[in-house]
Amino acid sequence: MILSSLVAEFEKIWPSSHAEPWDVVGLVSGNSKREVKKILLTVDLTEEVISEAINLEVDLIFAHHPLLLKGINTVEESTSKGSLLSKLIKSDIALFAAHTNADVQRTGTSAALANALKLKNQRVLVETAPGLGLGIIGELENYSLGDLAGTLNQVLPATATGVRVAGDFQAKVSKIALCAGAGDSYLQVALDAGADVFITSDLRHHPAQEILELAKARRQSFFLIDISHWAAEYIWLEQAKADLNHLGLETVISDIRTDVFDFLMNIPRSVNES
Repeated sequence: MILSSLVAEFEKIWPSSHAEPWDVVGLVSGNSKREVKKILLTVDLTEEVISEAINLEVDLIFAHHPLLLKGINTVEESTSKGSLLSKLIKSDIALFAAHTNADVQRTGTSAALANALKLKNQRVLVETAPGLGLGIIGELENYSLGDLAGTLNQVLPATATGVRVAGDFQAKVSKIALCAGAGDSYLQVALDAGADVFITSDLRHHPAQEILELAKARRQSFFLIDISHWAAEYIWLEQAKADLNHLGLETVISDIRTDVFDFLMNIPRSVNES
């Protein structure tokens, strides 16, 4: 398929008009007249992913996270973006990004996570268009917070930081809100929706502490689970691959773990130790 035709197909599945106003999605680099036979799916573009693409002889890398989300004024090869772009261009590999326009779909990143957890009665947490939006809220039966954390540990790919939890292991939870990726801007949305727990990534100390204190002030039971940003969205790549099956192209999911952390040092110490 010619790249320009493929991009048109991408637009049907993940319309750019559904992206958040601050987002930068679509074709990043590549010759629109070039034929595409093989696609590599990844959450992030890194040097290792490009090397994998070269070894696999793919024609296009489909990334979830945009490479050029923030503006640049140089593609000099000693810069991070310049180094990656020059390697792509020299290797004649195109790059396409579908970010928040993929997140909001009924088969988007949060939906993939909700389905992995087998949430019932799923609905959008933050609606951005009729039937579409960011995050999911749904229900589970006979679950403790520890059970939920354990299930996440099973369904997500392994990472150094694993699953971090704020709350009592034995606490009962049934109403589950989640947002794949960095979702701390929806902490209060989840609390206001009556969720027992909010699952997301990249939780920062102050917003997390603030929402937990607000829940206490309201006498509302509310817990937090922080998971790897990469892991949360990596499981969506299987769905993205399924969404592309009708095109008849070879699609491969990257084996590269692009989570930024490599190991965790977590040896318990007494608070009285010096």
